[in-house]
Amino acid sequence: MLEAKIEGLALDMTTNSPVVILAPVGLNKVLPIWIGHAEAWGIAMELSGMKPKRPMTYDLLKSLIITTNTKIERVEITELKEQTFYARIHLTTNGEKHEIDARPSDSIALALKVKAQIYVNEELFNLDNTESPPTSSLPTDPESLRERLKKINPEDFGKYSL
Repeated sequence: MLEAKIEGLALDMTTNSPVVILAPVGLNKVLPIWIGHAEAWGIAMELSGMKPKRPMTYDLLKSLIITTNTKIERVEITELKEQTFYARIHLTTNGEKHEIDARPSDSIALALKVKAQIYVNEELFNLDNTESPPTSSLPTDPESLRERLKKINPEDFGKYSL
């Protein structure tokens, strides 16, 4: 597993789907993961520091985690099967360790919310084009993605009232 950071969010214009971009710390690679609009909105709000008037789903989860004396140790993006990414949330409650199956988008949003580290299976950064979602026109080189990400606003992921 490689520690990763969120490089940013983009909108795949071909599919109109949000994409979260992960990059391993210290390496010049990226991993785009296509996610839902609601999840992109949650990630974008956290990245931009915007606070909703009322708790959103990830705020609720954070409150439950704190209230139950639970700590999220890390989240891991573990594999890609049949064009679907998988993730695990590693948490500790009262000294007991647990692993929870989760979607990468939820795992990433929750990691941002509770300031947990994100790890990605190193093999996922080495996928060839036949294993990634086929409908994308999104560039995968880091420089092109950085330029594209500079032009994205949280509002591009949908209009939600807060």
